[in-house]
Amino acid sequence: MPDSQTPETAALDPVLSKVLEAVPFQLTAEGGPEATRRRFRDLPRPELHPEVRAEDRTLDGPGGPLPIRIYRPADAGSDALPVVLFFHGGGWVVGDLDTYDGTARRHAAVVGALVVAVDYRLAPEHPYPAAVDDVWAATLWVAAHAAEFGGDPDRLAVAGDSAGGNLAAVVALLARDHGGPALRRQLLWYPATTWDVSLPSFTENAHAPVLDTPSVKEFSRWYAGHVDLATAPATLIPARAESLAGVAPAYVAVAGHDPLRDDGIRYGELLTAAGVPVEVHNATGLVHGYLGYAGVVPAATEACDRALLALRAALT
Repeated sequence: MPDSQTPETAALDPVLSKVLEAVPFQLTAEGGPEATRRRFRDLPRPELHPEVRAEDRTLDGPGGPLPIRIYRPADAGSDALPVVLFFHGGGWVVGDLDTYDGTARRHAAVVGALVVAVDYRLAPEHPYPAAVDDVWAATLWVAAHAAEFGGDPDRLAVAGDSAGGNLAAVVALLARDHGGPALRRQLLWYPATTWDVSLPSFTENAHAPVLDTPSVKEFSRWYAGHVDLATAPATLIPARAESLAGVAPAYVAVAGHDPLRDDGIRYGELLTAAGVPVEVHNATGLVHGYLGYAGVVPAATEACDRALLALRAALT
């Protein structure tokens, strides 16, 4: 459940504030998809965990070749390792294997797991359900082939941030509904799960750093503007599932200065009501996308590693 001892929002972390002043960034749809991707791609990124080995592969995906990248921690021995499928964020519009390379490496290093990052198709060129089809196909492939690259198919988890958190929650539902693959945990970083912009954080953080409410709406339109949200399925809006009972235990990480804060908190409440073990952690002084500041901003590093150590424990 959410941490009850802290307010939903605290002052913006002072170190993060200085970093944002030095390297300002706002994830906006201004200029169209390609301009949005270029701005995101051009962000400076620290080199993280170069000791983690990476191997690129291509799967036969639902829409053609589907790139994945398999990360192996440096201290991996000969024993089979747990496997984490990682789905990147970016509003279903931006992001790829390279822009999320450091984040995937951190997951591998801290969790002590093989991490399989999936380069799913992006909107608006490939709107919903293309991304869902890709990450589900990758999940099935990993479950079937994990042993071939040193993974333990009995210790699988999914993780994703923002749009990737939406996709991870969807995969957890699909895995339950299809009778597998069995997932030990779903790690949802500031996910989009309810699509309910009437939640207070969408107003309180309407003009937040990094991500604001107008951008949330525009990215959602690019991804699923063709879908009638009144009747949208759970593969778009996981909170709409007829039941959440029986999905993998969850860790939901949210940030105080994020329009999506209450979305993640609400999903945690729904999971709890369905009897699913869940931990919700609110990093009250941080912003949407704080994974990208891990290793630079101590509060982001702490919040990141807190969740990853919980995932490590779940996969032991």
